[in-house]
Amino acid sequence: MSSTAGESIPVGTGHIACDLHSSAVVFSKLSSSYPLKLLSPRVSKHGVAIVYMMSYGGGLVGGDCVHLVVEVGRECKLMLLSQGSTKVFKTRPGDRASTRLRRSSPLPSSLQAVTTQSMEVTIAPDSALFLLPDPVTCFRSASYTQVQTFHLAGSASIVLLDWVTSGRKSIGEDWDFLRYYSVNEVFVEGRRVARDVLLLDNSSPDTPTTSCPSHPHDPPLRTLKDRLSPYSCYAMMLLYGPQTHSVVTDLQTKYRTISVFKRTAPEKFLWSLSPVDYGKGTVIRAAGVDTEDVKNWFREALKGLEVVVGIDEYRKVFL
Repeated sequence: MSSTAGESIPVGTGHIACDLHSSAVVFSKLSSSYPLKLLSPRVSKHGVAIVYMMSYGGGLVGGDCVHLVVEVGRECKLMLLSQGSTKVFKTRPGDRASTRLRRSSPLPSSLQAVTTQSMEVTIAPDSALFLLPDPVTCFRSASYTQVQTFHLAGSASIVLLDWVTSGRKSIGEDWDFLRYYSVNEVFVEGRRVARDVLLLDNSSPDTPTTSCPSHPHDPPLRTLKDRLSPYSCYAMMLLYGPQTHSVVTDLQTKYRTISVFKRTAPEKFLWSLSPVDYGKGTVIRAAGVDTEDVKNWFREALKGLEVVVGIDEYRKVFL
């Protein structure tokens, strides 16, 4: 569904608003404009809706700016998914259609090249949002900023997955992007319960680039690849609210069985579990040598959501 006839949608914006009517989730708003595209297929599970967040051309280019507003009505269960990884193509000079109309004065070329995505989400009482997109994949020299804010009612639930890959490893792009910056904030009844920030910056190394006569023993430059290897995918998942309890209980049981001991080589896959907001929420962090290992682990870890959103609906996640 696009905008109502005659309605003007600002470039690069989208709006999702849904409510429960009888046993069906109905969208009062499902609108988007280039480069964002929103599609909602029919689902068989009562009280559940799915929206795919996509972009024209299969990705975002330097300078693209996308803003999405999401309103989940009472007793609705909304799954926000994507089809394939969110590709962020390399920077290129000049204005893009998605940025040209959003500012009144020119920005420096360095700022024009940054791809930005922002999301403002409101989740009503007894509702749930399952934000389970594919990972972000930044191409060489790309610069990406993402800011997502979630406002929950006291009885609302959320499963939030935010993950990034090292890039197109098959062609030698391994943590070769310029900058990746992601911020996730979660508020419950106006009180901030979680704030997660990830900054991966190739433009500001943590050590000097070369040795010089005054500092002959300075170590060489450590790139992102040096610091993040051997892993090619890092993920953060936050679970909060009553509709996540069964999944969290299963994860806690699995986590208690982990033994920590010294190893001669890095594990192929790592994960950790931490409580937030005095145990009312849970944060999972994971890293894998291969992105598929991370995807397969999350697919199994969240399998308890089949009871919440439906078996057929859950099968659409992590394809």
